[in-house]
Parts: sequence; C-alpha cells; structure tokens
Amino acid sequence: MRLHRTVRHVVVSTAAAAILTLAGCSGSSLGGEDKAGGNDELVVGVVVPQSGPYQPIGVDMLKGWNAYVDAHGSKIGGHPIRFVVADEGDGGPTARAAADKLITSDKVDVIVGVANADAVINVAGPATAAKIPFVGVGGRPSTLQDVSYTWHTSFQSTDYGTAAGPYVKATVDGPVYVIGPDYQGGKDQIGGFVAAYTAAGGKLANPGEQPTYTPWPGDGNFGPWLAKIKDSGAKAVYAFYAGAPAIAFVKQYSQFGVGLPLYGPAFLTEGAALTAAGTAATGITTIANYDPTLPNTANAAFVQAYKAKNNGAAPNVFVETMYAAGELLDKAIAAAGATATSDAINTAIGKVGEVTSPRGRWTMNPTTHTPIQVWCVRRVEAAGTSVANTVVKADLATVGG
Repeated sequence: MRLHRTVRHVVVSTAAAAILTLAGCSGSSLGGEDKAGGNDELVVGVVVPQSGPYQPIGVDMLKGWNAYVDAHGSKIGGHPIRFVVADEGDGGPTARAAADKLITSDKVDVIVGVANADAVINVAGPATAAKIPFVGVGGRPSTLQDVSYTWHTSFQSTDYGTAAGPYVKATVDGPVYVIGPDYQGGKDQIGGFVAAYTAAGGKLANPGEQPTYTPWPGDGNFGPWLAKIKDSGAKAVYAFYAGAPAIAFVKQYSQFGVGLPLYGPAFLTEGAALTAAGTAATGITTIANYDPTLPNTANAAFVQAYKAKNNGAAPNVFVETMYAAGELLDKAIAAAGATATSDAINTAIGKVGEVTSPRGRWTMNPTTHTPIQVWCVRRVEAAGTSVANTVVKADLATVGG
C-alpha cells in the first residue's frame, strides 16, 4: 500500500473557502497500478471554478458533490473516499495546472468536475495520458477527440442548442438574433442552436446571418451589443452566457429595454444567476436537462434532502450534474471491486449503461461518453416576492450522444 500525501477536503462558500487538512494512508493507484488489500481508500480530484467568471457555478458544483458524498457516508462504490479540490479558473493554464497537481502530487484515482469547455481540454489531456478516468459535469467541447478516459454526466455543449432550435423556430414568428461568448464552449453552444434552428427553417437577424460573439471573459459591458440587437429587426434573441457574465447580460438586457423575448440554455437563469438578476429575468425562456420540479421519485427525495441541508435553497443544473457524477462513479466503482484501480473504474464506467438521476433516467452513449437524455422548457415567472424557473414543457426532446 502506498503512503499517500496529505490531502485537503475543501468546503467552498460564496464568500471564502475553509480548508480542513486530513492525513492518512491511502491505497490510491496511479494509472491502474494494483492495490494490496480490499476496499482501499480512493482519492478523487474535484476540479471546479473557485475563481474567474464561473466561480458562482463552482460553488453549486461543490455543493452537489458534497450532497452525494454526505448522503453515502463518505463512501463511493463501497470504498471510503477522500477528495482534493482544485481551481479550474477561467479554463486555461489554471485548469491544466490543477490537473497536473492532482495527478502527479495528489495521486488521485479519479477526477470529477469542470464547468468550462476549455477546462475540459486542459484536464482531459493529462488525465488520459495518466490513464485516470475523468468524469465531467459541464459542457463537452466538440474539439475533444480522445474520449477513452473522459465521460460526462452533463451534456455535449451543442446539445442545448440542438434541443432548443426547433422549439424557438416554432415559437418565434421571425428572425432571431444569436449571441454568445467567444471561446470554444460558447461557439459550441451557439453553433448547436444555429445548426438546429436554421435546419428547421429559421433565419438569423445578425449581420450576414452569422452569430455574434463577444470577448471572453470580457469586461461585463454588453451595452454596445444590446444597442445592435435593438436595431436588428429581430423578433427574439437566443443567448448563451453563464456565471457572472449571465448575471450581467440579463440585468443589462432588462435595463436597456430591448423588449424582445429572450431564449437560451439553462445557465442564463440558473442558480446564482437567477438570484442576482431577480425580476430582471422575468419572462426568459430556457432549455434544461434538469429542474428541481421534475416529477419523479428520485428527484423528490433529492430535492427534499438538499433543501434540508441548504437552508431551503433548491438544487439546480450545476448541483445535479455533479450529484450524477457521484451516482455514476458509485455504480462503476462497486462493479470494479474491492481492489479497484483507475483502469478498472474506467472500464466499469463504460458498462454502467442506464443511470437513474434526479433528472430522470438517462443512458451513457457508448461512443461519445455523454448522456442521451430528455430536455425540458422553462420560463422565469413570479414566485411570491421573488422569481423562479417554471417548467412549461417537461418532454421537449430526447437529445444526446
């Protein structure tokens, strides 16, 4: 058994991070090396944005992970676990440095997390080279080629737009202005929508009928683009923003009085973005793969338990996809057995097949390693003195893979 380095179990809040240091002996194995003994402790690297534009998303992601771990007595697949939290930042060098440290210094058996599509590339590369399974919970970029050790419990970044395109075409009578951030995740989100929307016969109101991309991460000022939207002749807008940029975009969209129906993926009005935007988000329609009001037994139990531990706050997409990572790993690690190695866990993930999560039943596509799942339509409506996402169509389409 290998003596494992000190690891940190990090609990993040929106204001600060409190660090609890744990020390001990671990049976962790790098790249599938055999372990001695049974049901050895496994070490999980958890990569979430603790800084940068997506920091609010990272808070929710970590809550989702903690919800699963706490509900299962700090065991996954029968193995006691410890986890090390690392910062993906804005998805670039920070994410790569996080992955390198988890693999070389912390000797993790599995990596989970990542909100930013750029971070997926920077984490998947080192993980694949080290033969460590990486379970992503954010957008899967279209540029990722080798998925042999990469899996997602969330979606491909094009999936939201693929599900949304035909719906927006059928709902909006006229051209739609399309806008999003200029990085790979933004291009995939917007590209997925444009492909599906135009295939359904839709027209873009953008100049040259090409989507508009704003600087990433940008300075948070959307005024120049909102002015162009108002003068474009569009009948509606489809936008992809998440985290801090989503808050800024939604608030300014209301302040500028654009006056056009606004559509987008869930992130526009999810979690901290909806709380911060408040009534400015009223009327926004989003496409989602999860909502806390979805009517199924697993979701009802999950929402009740989550609210009890989070002062009545409901879970969201970011929470659920991370929780689903725990479910996927639980099944795979149990199947890998008492002396589970990274390689054995990776092989077992590929054999899990159907997963029952709070969002409902979904199946892991054996080729793309992403979910085939049902998508829903939501609209932000008044809820007492606040606002909330309300499901208006629970079975919009089955998309994925």
